Amino acid sequence: MASIQDVAQLAQVSTATASRALSRPDMVAQSTRERVLSAAQQLGYQPNVLARSLRQGETRTIGVVVTDILNPFHATLAKGIQDAADRHGYVAFLFNSDEEPAKERRALETLRGHLPQGLILVPTSGAREHLKAMPDLPVVELDRVTGNPDATTVTTDNAGGGAAATRHLIELGHTRIGMIVGQQDISTATQRHDAYRAALEAAGLTYDPALVLSGNHREDDGYRAAMHLLSLPADRRPTALFVGNNEMTVGAVLAARALNLHIPADLSIVGFDDSRWAQTMTPLTVVAQPAYDLGVQACEQLIALLGRTRTKSAARVQLPTTLIIRHSTGPPGQPRANASSRDPARPATSSHPPVPPSAGPPRA
Repeated sequence: MASIQDVAQLAQVSTATASRALSRPDMVAQSTRERVLSAAQQLGYQPNVLARSLRQGETRTIGVVVTDILNPFHATLAKGIQDAADRHGYVAFLFNSDEEPAKERRALETLRGHLPQGLILVPTSGAREHLKAMPDLPVVELDRVTGNPDATTVTTDNAGGGAAATRHLIELGHTRIGMIVGQQDISTATQRHDAYRAALEAAGLTYDPALVLSGNHREDDGYRAAMHLLSLPADRRPTALFVGNNEMTVGAVLAARALNLHIPADLSIVGFDDSRWAQTMTPLTVVAQPAYDLGVQACEQLIALLGRTRTKSAARVQLPTTLIIRHSTGPPGQPRANASSRDPARPATSSHPPVPPSAGPPRA
């Protein structure tokens, strides 16, 4: 394996000059830099980044922890972070917590061993406690917040988006509007749920806890919750659903299909988060979030934190949401007597398990 000394010898420069040309190219003349780069390429030289970081006292790395990398929203967040980090000369180490506080804690412990200069975190419910072990590390909370008043946060207008979704359904004439919510110890879920409730009450409609079920941010749980709500008797069944994220929305659409409910004739659905599938599979009305821009903003805020003292007040960045009306919402139709029974000629294609009888409303 080639060493920096081999590169220097081939480029006919000192070892120190070769090192500067690769790590601090702005400090070396262009002709010298080109000779060193050419020599490094010829020899297949790969710098020892960790050793160099230890010598210089900085790693040029940041940690990133998201809660569900399979969710297109979180994948897009990560893409925005990575692109912005790359522009600033940083490398992003990505971890996935699977919405599990224990996995989040292990990810943070692993990151500490890589000496990151900062952290971008989509928090689980245990994040505030976990971050106490890293008091000196600059942190940006992304998408969700822990409630720490000193934290820098980058979020979207969850309350505004939840209110817009609910008002849209009310304006179409729906009075029985159900909601499939996320975990009620997560800030985004509580904000969207509270906005839904407030919009109902502002329109003179009664908030019915029996029409609100938790989907835990997952497709399977969204399916189970929707099956429970949509299997209610016709006079109690919601004519519209507001679903708190894109994964749960997939589950709700599959449940409607399994029950032979037609969207939007029998059921209107508004999801939270836009994605390519939302534009193609019964093109869905959604509350869209600027996921890529959220990731970019989170990285920019972290870079700003790294370049200043910690005495300044924490930044609070909130990006807007947008209600995009497509083909999954319409006025409530006349309930069909057999609408929630499977059509024998149309077999259900979902592999989801049956709904457990113990499903119940979330904590308000």
